[in-house]
Amino acid sequence: MGKPTGFIEFERELPSDRDPLERVKDWKEIHLHLPEDRLKKQGARCMDCGIPFCHSGSLISGMASGCPINNLIPEWNDLVFRGLWQEALDRLHKTNNFPEFTGRVCPAPCEGSCVLGINNPPVTIKNIEVSIIDKGWEEGWVKPEPPQKRTGKKVAIIGSGPAGLSAAAQLNKAGHLVTVFERADRPGGLLMYGIPNMKLDKNEVVLRRVKLLEDEGVIFKCNVNVGTDITAEQLRKDFDSIIVATGATKARDLPIPGRELKGIHVAMDFLTANTRAVLDADATGITAAGKDVVIIGGGDTGTDCVGTSLRHGCNSVTQLEIMAKPPLVRAANNPWPEWPKTYKMDYGQEEAAARFGDDPRVYLTTATHFEGDENGNVKAVHVVNVEWKKDDKGNFGPQKVPGTERVLPAQLVLLAMGFLGPEQPLLDALNVERDARTNIKAEHEKYTTSLPGVFAAGDCRRGQSLVVWAFNEGRGAAREWVRFLMGKTDLP
Repeated sequence: MGKPTGFIEFERELPSDRDPLERVKDWKEIHLHLPEDRLKKQGARCMDCGIPFCHSGSLISGMASGCPINNLIPEWNDLVFRGLWQEALDRLHKTNNFPEFTGRVCPAPCEGSCVLGINNPPVTIKNIEVSIIDKGWEEGWVKPEPPQKRTGKKVAIIGSGPAGLSAAAQLNKAGHLVTVFERADRPGGLLMYGIPNMKLDKNEVVLRRVKLLEDEGVIFKCNVNVGTDITAEQLRKDFDSIIVATGATKARDLPIPGRELKGIHVAMDFLTANTRAVLDADATGITAAGKDVVIIGGGDTGTDCVGTSLRHGCNSVTQLEIMAKPPLVRAANNPWPEWPKTYKMDYGQEEAAARFGDDPRVYLTTATHFEGDENGNVKAVHVVNVEWKKDDKGNFGPQKVPGTERVLPAQLVLLAMGFLGPEQPLLDALNVERDARTNIKAEHEKYTTSLPGVFAAGDCRRGQSLVVWAFNEGRGAAREWVRFLMGKTDLP
C-alpha cells in the first residue's frame, strides 16, 4: 500500500467511453484511457485491508468472488502508484497470461469483493490491469520469450479459446512442444468470434498475442475439426497427451411455435458471422440493418447483440429478460463479498438508450410464439409478462400473467439464452465419460478424464462460465499435464 490515506483522499474514477452515438458508427474499441497521473491516484485507493478478498478466487452462492486466477492485485496497485510500471507488469504476468483480455472482457469479480467496496466504491482494479498491459505493449516490454530448453514431450490442445490458449502458454513456457487445433479459420475461440470487435479488438489485441505465442514456439493449426479432419485416435498416437478445451458451445434453443421461421438465429451465429464480416471484406453476415430486432436473453451475449444490431443500423431493438430488474444497491440476501447482483447499464444498453431514448431491456417477460409472414419470414414475437412463484404442483418458476399478452414487431430474432454444454460429436469420438450435464467428467484441480492422458479444461468441463475461470482451468490443466508426464511440476 503506497499511500495509507489514498482511499480517503481519492474518489473512484473510470476513463470516459467514446460517445455512444459516435462509437456505433464503427467497430473500434469503445473505451478511452486515463492519464498516468490519475491512474496512480486510483492505485493509491487500494487500502491495507489485511485480507485482500480481491484475489481470493472463491465461489460464494455459486458466483465468483475475487479473482479466479489469483491476480496479486494489491501488489501491482502499489507499484502503479509508485510509478513502477514494468515491475507491475512482471507481477501481473506471474498469474495472468493474457491481462489484455481479462482487462477488457472480464466482469471483474475482484471489484465485487474489494474490501473498500463494503461502504465505498471499490478500487478500479480492472482498468488498472488493462492500463498496465497496454503500457507494456506500447513500451515494448512484452516480447517473445521462447523456452531455452525443450523436453521433447508433445501435447495436442483441442480448442484455442481462453482455456486452450492459457494451457498452451504455460506448457510452452515449460519447454514442451505444443500444437493447438482449432476448427475455425482463426485462433481465439470465444475471444475471436464470440465477443464483438468493439469490446475486444481482434487484430490489435487477440491476434497480437497469438502472434507472440507463435514466436515463442506454439503451433496453431486452424480449419482442423478434430473427429472429422483428423481422428481422435490419430491425435492420441501422435502426441504424448491431449487437453480438450473446446468450450460449451451448444446453445440453449427456444422450441416454441414458429421457431422454424426464417430470421430467427442463435446469438452466437449472428456474432460470429458479424466478426467475419468485420475482418474479411468478402464475408457476409446476418444483418440487422433496417430491422426491428428482438433479443431473447439478458446476459453479456444479449448485450453484444444489442451493440452489434445498432452498428448495423437496426430500426429498433428490444431485449427480453425473464428475470426481475435488479436493485440499484445490494439486496440483503446478496451481501459482500458475493458478486453484486445490481442494476447496471452495459455498453450496448447505453448505446440503445442514446439512440432510442431508453434501456432496451424489458424485464419479467417471455416469448410465447413467433409469427411469420406469407414467405416464411418472422415478422413478430408474441410475449407475455411473468411472475416468479410456485405453480399448482409446488414448483417455483416463471408463471404467465393473464392479460399481459402483446406483440412486438420483429424481422430479426436473436436467441441469447446461454449454453447447455459442449458439442458431443468430438466427445463421442474420444469416448470420454460425461457428467449429468453432458460436460466432460473431470475433477476440478485434477482435470483428468476417464481416458488416461486425456485432460479437460474450461467450459467443456465446468459448463458455461467466465473467461477468467477458463484461464484458471487452462493453467491448472497444464500443471496437471506436466505432473502426469514428468512426475512433478514447477508450474503454478
